Amino acid sequence: MNNYLKKFIGKKEKILDNSTFKDILFAFVGSFIAITIIGYLTKNYNNLLVMGSFGASCVLLFGFPKSPFSQPRNVIFGHFISSLTGLSFLHFVGNDYISMALALATAIALMMTTKTVHPPAGSNPLIIFLLGANWDYLIFPTLVGSVVLVIVSLFYNNLHKNRIYPQYWF
Repeated sequence: MNNYLKKFIGKKEKILDNSTFKDILFAFVGSFIAITIIGYLTKNYNNLLVMGSFGASCVLLFGFPKSPFSQPRNVIFGHFISSLTGLSFLHFVGNDYISMALALATAIALMMTTKTVHPPAGSNPLIIFLLGANWDYLIFPTLVGSVVLVIVSLFYNNLHKNRIYPQYWF
């Protein structure tokens, strides 16, 4: 038991934060552009493209574009798998906290199994349960919105002379 509690202290190592002011500003502008485009498309084409988890996706896409979690397959398929799982549990299992918890746990397991982990997508089942979303949520905002984010990230991140996005596609 004593060794178990000692783990709560953590390691002495600190996380290296080597983000420069230019990196921070670049991430700021990129995320602003991405969500502005998502908002514009939502407003002008009457299709919901805004999803709460997209804010966290922007942290990865524009702040940490080299991360495996930021790569296109992870962003798009992670969101898709998590939303599909959330919708399936909501509509076939039921709308209660146990179903919601099972949907989240299943979405995590599926993302890990398919090697498409995108941590922001983990919130999709919870969002879906809280909204009582319909099946069209899988297309708008999940699929179309995540593709738009990746496209913006593709064009924007590659403007930076020291960035290559994506690191890989599949």
